[in-house]
Amino acid sequence: MEILDPIPIDLDAEAIREELHVKRTGAWDLFQSAFEIAKDSIAAKAAYVIQYVEARSDHGVMIGGVCFNSRVLRKNLEHVERVFPYAATIGPGLEERADQVNDLLEKYYLDAVGNIALMQARKFLEETLRSRFALNGLSFMSPGSLKDWPIEEQRPLFSFLEGVDHSIGVRLTETCIMIPWKSVSGIYFPTGITFYNCQLCPRDRCVGRKAPYSSELAGTYGIGQH
Repeated sequence: MEILDPIPIDLDAEAIREELHVKRTGAWDLFQSAFEIAKDSIAAKAAYVIQYVEARSDHGVMIGGVCFNSRVLRKNLEHVERVFPYAATIGPGLEERADQVNDLLEKYYLDAVGNIALMQARKFLEETLRSRFALNGLSFMSPGSLKDWPIEEQRPLFSFLEGVDHSIGVRLTETCIMIPWKSVSGIYFPTGITFYNCQLCPRDRCVGRKAPYSSELAGTYGIGQH
């Protein structure tokens, strides 16, 4: 297992302020305070392993001797041999600080800055994989992000990441929730065209949406809108 520690995080207060629509009056001082707290509490790390696709069925795929049940994952890995199971986190520090805060707006700011930092950590991991393995196109899928690949599939995924609780401090609960909460996991895979889970998810008003829902694309995966 390869460890990336520390991962550099570059937070731009002005860009985040604009993204959150914080005006320079009223909540500005509160935002500035929350931003500094968040920046000082983040300790980003990631871990990944190299695994290989061994077999495919109609409804899933076997990777490194472990079966995953997802038609979407199986289709995405149709012509893929090497994949990269991963986990990334910004650590528990920000959550611990947020638990000490009573102001709901301040909690919101801390959470928002944490989400931005976490996405930067995953992007750093992605760029590291691109560079180390000379990959042009790279996409990922995460258990729990689609009905087709439920969160319970975290268990087989974490079987590849043995020791990740000690190396980067991420553990999986009995209900398949990652601790710390500001953590992400999944499988990166080479691809000619970037794939986003969002393209197959019809949920409206999702702040994390990276691409519009495509019923046509969902149909090609056999998972039309429910």
